[in-house]
Amino acid sequence: MSTTRILVTGGAGFIGSHYVRTLLGPNGPPGVAVTVLDRLTHVGSLANLADVRRADGFGFVHGDICDADLVGRLAADHDQVVHFAAESQVGPVVSPDAFVRTNVLGTQALLAAALHHRLRTFVHISCDEVYGSIRAGSWAETDPVRPNSPYSASKAGADLIALSYHRTHGLDVRVTRCSNTYGPYQHPEKLVPLFITRLLQGRPLPLYGDGAHVRDWIHVDDHVRAIELVRAAGRPGEVYNIGAGNELSHRELTGLLLRECGADWGRVTFVEDRQGHDRRCSVDFTKIRAQLGYAPHKDLADGLAETVDWYRTHRSWWEPLLRRAGSGERVLLRS
Repeated sequence: MSTTRILVTGGAGFIGSHYVRTLLGPNGPPGVAVTVLDRLTHVGSLANLADVRRADGFGFVHGDICDADLVGRLAADHDQVVHFAAESQVGPVVSPDAFVRTNVLGTQALLAAALHHRLRTFVHISCDEVYGSIRAGSWAETDPVRPNSPYSASKAGADLIALSYHRTHGLDVRVTRCSNTYGPYQHPEKLVPLFITRLLQGRPLPLYGDGAHVRDWIHVDDHVRAIELVRAAGRPGEVYNIGAGNELSHRELTGLLLRECGADWGRVTFVEDRQGHDRRCSVDFTKIRAQLGYAPHKDLADGLAETVDWYRTHRSWWEPLLRRAGSGERVLLRS
């Protein structure tokens, strides 16, 4: 059996590392070798890959997707790209320049290398925020992108550039747009792990605005399984929405986390809403169900309970991250 060589960008981050652990784990697909390319920013860590660093077929390169020479050399030795790497901090601490550099120019560098070296497949990982906010119903893949923040605009730009490489050059590009993801190994600047770790520390929970912003919450297991379906069986030039059908307001989600941790609403402080914060995001994931047989497996209540338990038993993983972040006061709701 020939080996499929997959370059996974951002593979030391939350979702990317889970994908790599899945590919190289006991239930992963046969005949796969994986190289992780990661800049190891504050959200990426080799500790996230500890379970597979000695696995057959694993490799790691510390580098930047904007480094065209490096990306070109790596593309020459691989068959496929699964592109997670992105700047995703959506709070005021990040300049929009960082979004454009990494999310747009970095994606362009990867696409150019993939085309030059005739890679078989390029899976581009995007998010539901490219569609903007929707009052009712859910966005389908055929709906236009209407991003409301510099972050989501940069992701939408990357999506369009990636799809243009299919339409113009015939590169096999497949795009996924997923709802908010939670689970183990997520950096504690994001909503679910931020609130869990604060509850475990006895600290207050900062909730944006009136807490009525609505998101669909998907466990990382289901997200990664959907990505693998797209890589293995998706169609060139197609966009696939990924969801779980767990739409909750941030206030409702906060209530679930409080209950899971044995706390009450006295722990919650309402803070000023952030700029460009979509009121409601919701994707219609009928297409991936019908074409690729995807269905979410993880029940939300069970997934949140397992996630709380993971953070409770892995303080040695997240406490150093909070210390490095200083006070750990950044509040970011994108997963």
